[in-house]
Amino acid sequence: MNILIEDAESLKFFTSEGLWSKTVGDGKHYAGTALAFKAAKQELIGKFNIVGYMPDTEQFINLDHGKGKRVAEVVA
Repeated sequence: MNILIEDAESLKFFTSEGLWSKTVGDGKHYAGTALAFKAAKQELIGKFNIVGYMPDTEQFINLDHGKGKRVAEVVA
């Protein structure tokens, strides 16, 4: 199982280059959910999911969720 960070709004995956990709294979793999969660909390994103991806069956499992460092937008 591959553990990835997914932007909850765009459903893109965080890459090793610090970018976002719609392609799951481009996503950075983490050794565990705690490491992925800690990394996601430091990113300039809003809501995120920590997901497990099973390449053999192409299935996703939601493992955790949270909010990154992006400042909430103020609508006047």
